Amino acid sequence: MAANSPNSPRQKMINLMYLVFIAMLALNVSTEVLDGFALVEDSINRTMKSTSTRNEMILNDMVDYHNMNPTKTEKWYNYAKEVKDKSDSLFNYTQELKVKIVKKSDGKDGDPEDLKRPENLDAAYDVMFEHGKNDGKKLKEAIDDYRNFVSSLIIDTTKRNIVRSNLSTEVSKKAKENNQTWEESMFWKMPVVASVTLLTKLQNDIRYAEGEVLSELLRNVDLQDYKVNKIEAQVIPQSQIIMKGQSYVADLVLSAVDSTQQPAVYVNGKMLPPEARGHYVVGTGSTGTFPLNGYIELNSSTGMSRYEFSTQYSVVEPSATVASLMMNVLYPGIDNELRIAVPGVPSNNITATMTNGTLTRKNENVWIARPARAGVEAIVSVQAKTTDGRVQEMGKNNFKVRPLPMPTAFLMITDAKGNPEKFEGGGRALAKAILLNTEGIRVAIDDGLLNLSFEVLRFEVTITDNMGMDVKEIAQGPSFTEQQKTMMRGLQRGKRILIRGIVARGPDGSERTLNSPLEIIIN
Repeated sequence: MAANSPNSPRQKMINLMYLVFIAMLALNVSTEVLDGFALVEDSINRTMKSTSTRNEMILNDMVDYHNMNPTKTEKWYNYAKEVKDKSDSLFNYTQELKVKIVKKSDGKDGDPEDLKRPENLDAAYDVMFEHGKNDGKKLKEAIDDYRNFVSSLIIDTTKRNIVRSNLSTEVSKKAKENNQTWEESMFWKMPVVASVTLLTKLQNDIRYAEGEVLSELLRNVDLQDYKVNKIEAQVIPQSQIIMKGQSYVADLVLSAVDSTQQPAVYVNGKMLPPEARGHYVVGTGSTGTFPLNGYIELNSSTGMSRYEFSTQYSVVEPSATVASLMMNVLYPGIDNELRIAVPGVPSNNITATMTNGTLTRKNENVWIARPARAGVEAIVSVQAKTTDGRVQEMGKNNFKVRPLPMPTAFLMITDAKGNPEKFEGGGRALAKAILLNTEGIRVAIDDGLLNLSFEVLRFEVTITDNMGMDVKEIAQGPSFTEQQKTMMRGLQRGKRILIRGIVARGPDGSERTLNSPLEIIIN
């Protein structure tokens, strides 16, 4: 259609509006949130490195046992090699996707560990859905295959369920409602920093699953044939990212212990009370990264043995992400969908309120905002219930509330192949037979940002007769009247029809009189 051609003024305006929308949406992602993702990324990478080291140790033990008794360990050893190969394959593929996304955003020298444009909203989707490749679908299929394989090797039901949950690709309720695939719901309009963090979390889950399976395989070997030759001190935190005001909680344990005696645990120079049994809790009053060093002492037949540990945890400011799913403004009288999330907090522990209107939860992460008045700012406040049971303010977002934009009128016609087509006039020619087979006019906002239908209340059809006189006929409602169709039947080729004086009621209840007429040339 001429009205929507790439060079038409209307299309140029729509393109410009879309660019402005993307830019303003990107501005909604605050620097604090982006920095928070970077902290999470660093923390996951540290955890992943520790898990990888642990997995290598387990695999080395399996190799040693196989060298000592290949007949007895052959089955479990072969499984372990297969687990290692499949884990590395999926891990490396995920790393390739991370690099591709960052290079798409930052250029050929892009580095996942040094993001230049962390707020970029298009790179992840472009990479995951590149024409002819569809890496998003391939990634999902690879995760599904890997999950089914590793979970089949875990006997313990609880651990198997954890692994399956961590590697789940089940489509969320919201994605199902929007007819989205898993990959679309994960990477559509996702900032580069969030996409990289999601993929890093997947890599961490892969290493975790690999470790659980290798541990299970190692337990299947008769360990009575071998002596334990290593004891390690371990730090098991509830989380390595803590919001200011919350407590850092961790368990400090040995990987092998004697049930007849309790080890002594020292943290940052102080001994934990014996009744704590290695359960460590410390308050957080400021943000930053804090060290956690110490050792665990155990009395053995050869004397007192000391096993040292060292780690760190990060404390970040409370933050919440509130983003409109349509655009960066809200409109009164319609459902405006907002995505509300707090890093590290389950959705059922999040509450939100809004000034100048109402805010209700639609599903897990999506809320419906209905502003009361245009021209008055709406402030969305987010609260979260923390791990220690307190309700804490996480952040606020301000939205402009504007009246709905002016809709446009069009005819919904059927082309020569029987396909529906939107006809917006603009002096375009239309066959008289097609026009007469059209029931009436429609009015809507359909500019790529909003998709809202209006109720047509009345409109006027004007033609010029053979005497040069204007003949007018008014219709009440959206349908052409018989008189209007009679006027159209009498028109010769090249004659013009003006549909004007269009009045429509929007979903917000307001009536709009369209300024531009719908002009048709009889073909």
